[in-house]
Amino acid sequence: MALRTRIRGSLGVSAIALTVSAFALPAAALAQDAAAPAADDTAAEGQEIVVTGFRAALQSATANKKRTETVVESVNAEDIGKLPDNSIGESIARLPGLAAQRSNGRANIISIRGFGPDFSTTTLNGREQTTTNDSRAVEFDQFPSEILSGVDVYKTSQADHTAGGLVGSINMRTIRPLDAGKRVIAIGARGTVVDQKVIPTVTNKGYRVFATYVDQFADDTMGIALSAAYSDEPYQTHDWNAWGYGGYGPSGSNQYGISGVKTWEEASRLKRLGLNGTFQAKLSDQLTFTVDGFYSRFNEKLDQKGFEMPILCCGSTVTGFTPGTIANYNIGGSSVPIGLVTAATWTGRPIIENYATDNKNDTYSFAGNLKWDNDNGTRALFDVSWSRTDRYQDRLETIAGLGRNLPTTDDAGNPLPVSSYGGTFGYTLTSNNALLFSSDFNGVSPALVLTDVQGWSGPTNQAGYDKIRKSRDDLKELRAEIEQDIGGFIKSIKVGVDHVYRKKNLTQDEATLTPPTGVNGAVIPANLLLAPVNLSRGFGPILSWDPRTLVPNNVLLYVPNNFGNSQAYRISEDVWTPYAMASLDADLGNGNSLTGNIGVQAVHTTVNSFGAVNGTLTDKYWMVLPSLNLNFRSPDDLVVRFAASEQIMRARLPDMNNTVNFNRNVLLNIYQGGGGNPKLRPYKATALDLSVEKYFGNKGYIALQMYYKHLNRYIDPSGVDLAYDYSGYPVPSGIQPPTPIGTFSGPVNTKGGWIMGAELAGTLPFDVFTSALSGFGITGGLGYTETKAFNSAGGTSAIPGYSKWVGNLTAFYENSGFNVRGSMRYRSGFLGDFALFSGGLDRQAVLSETVYDAQIGYDFPKDSALGGLSVFLQGQNLTNERQATLAEINGAGVQDAWLKYQTYGRRYLAGFTYKF
Repeated sequence: MALRTRIRGSLGVSAIALTVSAFALPAAALAQDAAAPAADDTAAEGQEIVVTGFRAALQSATANKKRTETVVESVNAEDIGKLPDNSIGESIARLPGLAAQRSNGRANIISIRGFGPDFSTTTLNGREQTTTNDSRAVEFDQFPSEILSGVDVYKTSQADHTAGGLVGSINMRTIRPLDAGKRVIAIGARGTVVDQKVIPTVTNKGYRVFATYVDQFADDTMGIALSAAYSDEPYQTHDWNAWGYGGYGPSGSNQYGISGVKTWEEASRLKRLGLNGTFQAKLSDQLTFTVDGFYSRFNEKLDQKGFEMPILCCGSTVTGFTPGTIANYNIGGSSVPIGLVTAATWTGRPIIENYATDNKNDTYSFAGNLKWDNDNGTRALFDVSWSRTDRYQDRLETIAGLGRNLPTTDDAGNPLPVSSYGGTFGYTLTSNNALLFSSDFNGVSPALVLTDVQGWSGPTNQAGYDKIRKSRDDLKELRAEIEQDIGGFIKSIKVGVDHVYRKKNLTQDEATLTPPTGVNGAVIPANLLLAPVNLSRGFGPILSWDPRTLVPNNVLLYVPNNFGNSQAYRISEDVWTPYAMASLDADLGNGNSLTGNIGVQAVHTTVNSFGAVNGTLTDKYWMVLPSLNLNFRSPDDLVVRFAASEQIMRARLPDMNNTVNFNRNVLLNIYQGGGGNPKLRPYKATALDLSVEKYFGNKGYIALQMYYKHLNRYIDPSGVDLAYDYSGYPVPSGIQPPTPIGTFSGPVNTKGGWIMGAELAGTLPFDVFTSALSGFGITGGLGYTETKAFNSAGGTSAIPGYSKWVGNLTAFYENSGFNVRGSMRYRSGFLGDFALFSGGLDRQAVLSETVYDAQIGYDFPKDSALGGLSVFLQGQNLTNERQATLAEINGAGVQDAWLKYQTYGRRYLAGFTYKF
């Protein structure tokens, strides 16, 4: 009984009629699948089953997973284009074993198997890419989802994948027009609204538009694919921070409360243009030429309006507090008995803050290759690519108060009226562990002036600071390989070489912003004031102004300093990777087979790291990385995979810089600093994987994946504090310590540790059980990981980005054009990376979080008047899930109480796609 199965897309670039073949299903394999029905298919002779949309995406991803020789998870264009996500990151985060860290509410950093981006790599069409941040980790919000056709996440290694990755690698793919096989024109648009507006002058509404054109000509020997996407998206954040926690009351009383407070309202507007183009030409029956081009323009303006003040130092006085019960305070799962102060009052000098950060990133990627196949078992590839990211970040900080370092007591030590220098404040810890504040300070008083409120800058009178960080990340890659079919158990042998030359430069321009000469405080002109901003958590309204306007209007003076020059660095890597791989294929009889590959890479690396003060340091080394993938395949759709390999992940680029960042520790009155280590060697692990996968044709699967990695070499990012002489460096602004001898910490290699875990993953359309449930299904996974990593002191430490539990689930229904689905993604607590003003990273313990999304849509029938039109409505972050981090209270090494608490609001989106 014959059955034809046809898979087609329905939306977006996404709308490509058969983009499945562009990234997951080679033409021959697709023909084979179409000719071989699943065992439970019972359609009548000649009947055509049409599978579209999300179900088509899942079927093609299942087929790809089943066919490949490694453990892989896939997303295809039907899924990505049909979900109107802000970036590809939102869609990748729904895959089994993957999770996202949010920035301003959007998923821009991806973790694989519970580990952060420092342990994985990302490529575009198999080519390494430059990044918009200081490290190697690709931020996925620079890639509009509409310009991509699919993503593969490889969890095991094979020799011809040269980009590295300790827990996996992510490959994003664009459309191949000759594989699409037909002309496609698609356009789409959507509107966005966030249900909270935190700054009156920054909108909470946005939009997004895109268009795609794919065509073939010259008797289908040439093809072109063009895609463009533009978005103007709002992000709105309530942000509260504690400085940390200190002792209240007599020493030894074990009563702890917040030592200082900061609360912000943050709003940003992200404008992004993404362009992608591919040209293909079949120069002969044996030779194909492909050229790819990608461009992304990323422009974000972030405004922060806030309130900050110390509680346990710096002119503040605690006037009363309510002790907590000595018990287990358990936000972070602590078992250390403490008493957390449940209420307190204090007086002091508050700081009104208006900050602005402008980020502009331009990413370029161009590549081309020649593929030769003589149809007699010989294949060759020559590929050349170039990627560049130019990054510009300007951060302005300005502060205001009633005056500069105003006294809180008279000359005799008697208290002065609180209204003369600040106000009286309080906080209460509620029954659900939330902090609410009270204040009698007038944050919109016309008496407020721009000045160094606390006097921390000494004679400088720093009312603001400006730091401009400019970087260029440039990467060139060249690959050549040849493969020859052998026949028998060794199906083919491939040899090749990959060469990557990467150079990253960073420069910093820094300046102090001060009131005009002889003036302790600069008055903010009325014409520069904006509508007041009402702070959450009880602090009330505060003055608002745009810091970008103050220097141009001569309100503050711009005083450049040389401190930023010492932070400039230049790093280059020259990596040669010759490799050889044999593909394996054996018929074991009775329909059983053994497939896979065995291979080796020999990696030679040269690192040059230049710093303005320390000059250039060079390091060279070789590494040999063998890999093995074996797949036992049975006729009843059971696949058992075993993989073993040596894996590496290179250190973060800033960790290898040859510069030193330092400043004065106010409490200890010494210099404290850190910097890079140009002699760092990569993370290195011996990895073992075992995966048992049961498939239901190409409709779905269920899999249990287990893995163990012995960390032969690890990188402790903080190292050990050592004595260091800072006398050769430019002096930071403000009060100076009595001696240039301070402390220094930096990343160092350690002896390693281990990682082990298991994942349960699957896609189950319910029609594999009964046709009555056709259209219903679920997809997702649950992962558990245990780990231990040794630090430079010989103990163990948390691995950045590591979550013990990662899970996601999507339930869906698609039938007769109607589609609805709900998704959740969960990750347990982890050590997250947050960018500092200095350009470094602040690693904080992030609490577990669960994010819920939902979508409903309709695809009009092809033969109707509105055929080709699809409409949708989506809600993101439906429970307004917070992102919260924890602080260590009493030095016991346990994170116990709130440190940072952010909420991003719910996002609602409505849009359409029309395919001609």
